[in-house]
Amino acid sequence: MATKLFIPGPTEVSPEILAEMSRPMMGHRSKAASELQRRISDNLRRILYTQSEIILSTSSGTGLMEGAVRSCTAKRAAIFSVGAFGKKWFKIAKMNGVPADFFESPFGEATTPEMVDAALSTGKYDTVCITHNETSTGVQNPFEEIAEVMKKYPDVVWCADAVSSAAGAKIETDRLGVDVLVTSTQKALALPPGMAICTLSPKAYERTAHVENRGCYFDLRDLYDVIRKKDYQYANTPCVSIMYAMDLQLQRILQEGVENRFRRHAAMAEYVRAWADEYFSVFANRKYLSNTLTVISNTRGISVADLNKELIRRGMQLGNGYGDLKEKTFRIAHMGELTMDDMRAVTESIVDVLGL
Repeated sequence: MATKLFIPGPTEVSPEILAEMSRPMMGHRSKAASELQRRISDNLRRILYTQSEIILSTSSGTGLMEGAVRSCTAKRAAIFSVGAFGKKWFKIAKMNGVPADFFESPFGEATTPEMVDAALSTGKYDTVCITHNETSTGVQNPFEEIAEVMKKYPDVVWCADAVSSAAGAKIETDRLGVDVLVTSTQKALALPPGMAICTLSPKAYERTAHVENRGCYFDLRDLYDVIRKKDYQYANTPCVSIMYAMDLQLQRILQEGVENRFRRHAAMAEYVRAWADEYFSVFANRKYLSNTLTVISNTRGISVADLNKELIRRGMQLGNGYGDLKEKTFRIAHMGELTMDDMRAVTESIVDVLGL
């Protein structure tokens, strides 16, 4: 029996998209490859609300997070964390020798505009890295408010991790002023794992010219230059199979309607939160709840691992808590191709298994 995934990635992939990956290979320096990548980039711009160039990477989202902080920091990075993946930003910076400082919010709380303003007002930083949506805590940071603060610091490059939210929550990249928005295929885009995506604003591209050691594989300037020089071809050998799938999936997303997709995600989120309020409790501050997954406090002291074993036997899987929150919380993802019927099925199954 196939297991329907309610974990925060990888997410469900439709059979039509999986089948698209079985198409024959093409030369990645061919005209057909250029047409494929250009079409993907144009459609991603529509979904991410940007006019900036789109960078593709055969890697997880972590690869382009590394590329962003390494390529765009000429002086020092301010890294804000609301959970495990904000900590990852900081680890990436330190492991690459990028000067950085770490600003952490308590689990379940957001990065506030006041925190960002206080850091940037020191004049120490030329790059800011912020997680948009944190899957370990279920927090979605208030980017609208943070964007107002960022307007005061036009020389600071803003890098955002939207790996678990892009295509599931509306992020108007250009209007907000985000310079590098990073996402990847296996979350709300509902594709197999294996490729990452980022935007690169003109300001961020200009900044890269002032950074000497940008690395090699994730050098955002080089990736951008190759796209322009080779007419929409990838710098290295790309995962053509995932690009085939991405091309079709982006068309399907646009057929659904981007705004309709966001509304579907919001409706699923509201349903799961209401269910959690009735049987457990929502973990994060209710002012900052994610649109793509809900982290639920284990107020009943159940064995999440045992619950999951029984759910898997029934053909579905939810996420245990992450890191320090394991068994203290559990997570229900509502992203990608999942529907309201799926939300009803998994929540009703949890109630049945636990005898609530």
